[in-house]
Amino acid sequence: MVPRADDLIDRRRLRRKLTFWRVAAIGIVALGVIALSVWFYGDDFAGAAVDHIAKVRIEGTITEDEELIKRLETIRQSSKVKGVILSIDSPGGTTVGGESIYEEVRKLAADKPVVAEVGTLAASAGYMIASAADHIVARKTSIVGSIGVLIQYPDVSGLMDKLGVKLEEVKSSPLKASPSPFKPTNDDERAMVRKLILDSYDWFVGIVAERRKMTREQALALADGSIFTGRQGVANGLIDAVGGETEAVDWLATKGVDAKLKVVEWKDTEQRGGFLFSKAMAQTIGSALGLPAYSGDVIHELGADRLFLDGLVSVWHP
Repeated sequence: MVPRADDLIDRRRLRRKLTFWRVAAIGIVALGVIALSVWFYGDDFAGAAVDHIAKVRIEGTITEDEELIKRLETIRQSSKVKGVILSIDSPGGTTVGGESIYEEVRKLAADKPVVAEVGTLAASAGYMIASAADHIVARKTSIVGSIGVLIQYPDVSGLMDKLGVKLEEVKSSPLKASPSPFKPTNDDERAMVRKLILDSYDWFVGIVAERRKMTREQALALADGSIFTGRQGVANGLIDAVGGETEAVDWLATKGVDAKLKVVEWKDTEQRGGFLFSKAMAQTIGSALGLPAYSGDVIHELGADRLFLDGLVSVWHP
């Protein structure tokens, strides 16, 4: 049966209508996602689409953090970010974690002005990261410093003797798997560990001397593990000025960044990205359903994660 001209015209009209409603449906879904994102993320979502100052929080115990490094790289590549504030509140962490973030901040600072804003604490590896910024501000009573490196390990050999437990081992060489918590550390083992620590310590002191424009002797005088208040930090050259975000923005203005730009926090992608599957979104939905919400990992909240750091650490213990 040969289709008539009227039938062909009707089919084309139906196709046009179908195409229109498909496009309209996609548009509605897109607008809905944008609306939900704006509602969920607030002003940060809209703010990141225009010129702004990016703020990145570095808090808690520092370890290797691939997400943070990727976030800093994204900020570096964003044409909308005109300046960066690193908000640091950390007692330190692993030296490798501090080193990796330090190097990423230096890359970022090569393209955009970066200022570190210290909260309660920027000690050890936390101060290492702060020193990567071009300028450091801290409150008068903030704690900074604790420049140094350590390795900690328990000695449970006395407990094993009381329990009647004995450890047998066969090693390829005397220093293999040393130091061990299952036997007292001898002089050779202690000397090996000390060489390891002093090498990383030498590198850390070199960073402080370079970034804070000190002689090595001046840096060594401050690198005895001491901690300082913000006011003391200004006096001995570990930080540049006393203040908070306002002072950080004022310094960025001296580097050509418009002080009127909005400060937008770039959050962890676990919170910021993957909207429908993020932890924050799950908590929001759970709250709406009347389910209990938890603030986070109890171990992390209590700071006990510091007890399980492996290898060389640069962390202040109050």
